[in-house]
Amino acid sequence: MSTVLTEDRFSGAAHYIVSEAAGMYRSREQGVVASGSGVLKPGAVLGKVTASGKFKPLAPGASDGTQTAAAILWEGCDATSGDVRRTLTVRDTEVHADVLVWAAGVTDAQKTAAMASLAAVGIIGR
Repeated sequence: MSTVLTEDRFSGAAHYIVSEAAGMYRSREQGVVASGSGVLKPGAVLGKVTASGKFKPLAPGASDGTQTAAAILWEGCDATSGDVRRTLTVRDTEVHADVLVWAAGVTDAQKTAAMASLAAVGIIGR
């Protein structure tokens, strides 16, 4: 008996990328997704905790640094009960804005502000 595997075309690693800076490694860095962030999909918009330098899902109402979009998760992870090192898109990239993954409750106005924050570091939504 054969098994058929299916994948949502909007869930694979880096599915959100339109193009990157010449030499893709210029656009990416390794970062730590903080414990307690839960299970995150590729394309999740992240903020950076000022005190620790770790990343968490964007939280517009926060005051710890995660209220400002700083990166996009390149590949999914489970950071429910421990820190996880992952690849992040941090600069010089065009992305499909409509397939980015947002934390529950993020409004359209907050998404617009987050996209402006990402644009400031060269991550441009298309």
